[in-house]
Amino acid sequence: MADAKTGSNREPTYSPGHESEGKPAALIAWGLYILSLPSANLLVIVGLIVAYAGRSGSSGLSRAHIDAQIGLFWSVFWWTILLWVAIGICGVSFLAAPVTGIVLVPLGLLLGLGLLFLTIWFTIKSIIGLVRLVGGEAP
Repeated sequence: MADAKTGSNREPTYSPGHESEGKPAALIAWGLYILSLPSANLLVIVGLIVAYAGRSGSSGLSRAHIDAQIGLFWSVFWWTILLWVAIGICGVSFLAAPVTGIVLVPLGLLLGLGLLFLTIWFTIKSIIGLVRLVGGEAP
């Protein structure tokens, strides 16, 4: 994605600046996103802060990557909340009526598997984003 300054409704207008100004922030954020898996997702918060901090000084390709990082975080965040709430509902329902365990235990396990797949997807998406940033491609 080239420097987007068209002003049309479809493409955002980026602040002026050299395209390389935001690249270190984008690289650091992708790296922290990747390292969030072994850090119990603590580094993803730091990566999000770096992305928000580097957003104002970036343009063009690096801005597109930073926007993608922020969007990726929030989408995974809300899916994680949804899955944990559903797992909690299964657990409380099972404790309230143990007879429903034949349905709720497998459902809870499937939701837990969904959390695992979400984590793997987030990590793979972050690796692909880093590779594309280093290669000079849009996210």
